[in-house]
Amino acid sequence: MEYRRMGKTGLQLSVLSYGSWVTFAKQIDDGISDRLMSLAYENGVNFFDNAEVYSRGESEKMMGRVLKSKDWERSSYTVSSKVYFGWRGDKNKPNQTGLSRKHITEACHEALQRFQLDYLDLFFCHRPDRNAPIEEVVRTMNTLIQQGKILYWGTSEWTGSEIMEANMVAKELGLEGPAMEQPQYNLFVRHKMESDFLPIFKNVGLGTTIWSPLASGLLTGKYNNGIPEGSRLALEGFEWLKDSTISNERLARVKELESVAKDLNTSLATLSIAWCISNPHVTTAILGATKEEQLKENLKALEVYPKLTEEIKKRIDDIMQTKPADI
Repeated sequence: MEYRRMGKTGLQLSVLSYGSWVTFAKQIDDGISDRLMSLAYENGVNFFDNAEVYSRGESEKMMGRVLKSKDWERSSYTVSSKVYFGWRGDKNKPNQTGLSRKHITEACHEALQRFQLDYLDLFFCHRPDRNAPIEEVVRTMNTLIQQGKILYWGTSEWTGSEIMEANMVAKELGLEGPAMEQPQYNLFVRHKMESDFLPIFKNVGLGTTIWSPLASGLLTGKYNNGIPEGSRLALEGFEWLKDSTISNERLARVKELESVAKDLNTSLATLSIAWCISNPHVTTAILGATKEEQLKENLKALEVYPKLTEEIKKRIDDIMQTKPADI
């Protein structure tokens, strides 16, 4: 396993990590999650990603039960949660969502209870909240750091300007700004990581825990001939994800990309993950496998990404046609 420093912090994260979005408490049970987390940990993964909203809190409870059953030293792994959406679904009341001091504080406490942990390593603002003053967000996160309940705070799906504003406010107050961002990044979604965030990487420093490196499975090729039963895009309640993911144009590009994977003697999924971690600004790419063989195949990206020469990357760009126009 390779480990990368998270931005300008001293924290080192495995370049491949394991997350629970969609899968935990929806596609897999305690037994499978135990085997997958164990397989990841045994292969050097030291970051496990989660959020209050995933399966309405049940995902964090499941991950917490697995961690409780292990004899892993707490210092050997890192765990995250995210605050914004709440976990009660349609039953959320005012102040049970967003980034007010009340919700951030209570969400942290609830996550710790679900995980059965004393502290969170990473705590993300899952979306920006235009109704909450950024000073309130910065101060609340720093209070949680001072209390020892979280170690680092960050953002998820914020714009570059929103992250810079948080850093400016933190600097003015003598407090810690966001240390990491969790954006979507894959061969279809590239603008933030390759354009919008470049000034932040250069001037402030920012770790990234990128999600959906396989574009919800589209970059595995499994949707080339329809949507398999039991797959992520077939789940009830995730029709929005299917509609935003699949198109004839995208499927055509995926099919063409298979020729590159074959030339490298690897799978389409492994190639796509390897491409993500070949970007040095990626601290870690979060994997979401539901089967052991999937996870083992995904972990092979470590062997493939050193083979991605500039020539091969140019070939990939020519096929995908998704490289931001301003770089």
